[in-house]
Amino acid sequence: MSTASTSSAAPGDGLLRPVPDEDGAPFWEYAARGELRVQACGSCDRLRFPPRPCCPHCRSFDSTWRRMNGRGRIWSWVRPHPPLLPAYAAQAPYNVVLVELADAPHIRLAGNLVAAPDAPLDSVDPARLRIGARVQVAFTEVGGMAVPRWLLERP
Repeated sequence: MSTASTSSAAPGDGLLRPVPDEDGAPFWEYAARGELRVQACGSCDRLRFPPRPCCPHCRSFDSTWRRMNGRGRIWSWVRPHPPLLPAYAAQAPYNVVLVELADAPHIRLAGNLVAAPDAPLDSVDPARLRIGARVQVAFTEVGGMAVPRWLLERP
């Protein structure tokens, strides 16, 4: 996957984009196809995120990638305020959500709740943010990579 310390700015816009590592590269390849997939152990079949080479449950190095239905619920959220990286300051305050996947409740993904896949990060009225709100994944391009964002199921 990637972390803030391994992210880089997208060309031209200054927004951070993921820098895939060997274990997380398939996640981003599927995202480019508009698919949300999570790594599963090839031996015990348990899902794991973030991706890693070895299953933390059975210690197997075998893995597959299981397609998720892309639905979830907001498990937590925050609204960052300035000072921020310059590229984000113009959209602040905006939301960052932690989404619990419907078909894998122990898996949570961070992202932004937006009005449309290509909408600005501040496109959702903060009054609409609530724990438990149902969301659906949508992918948008950031610096040449498809990244997951989240849309309310009932706008």
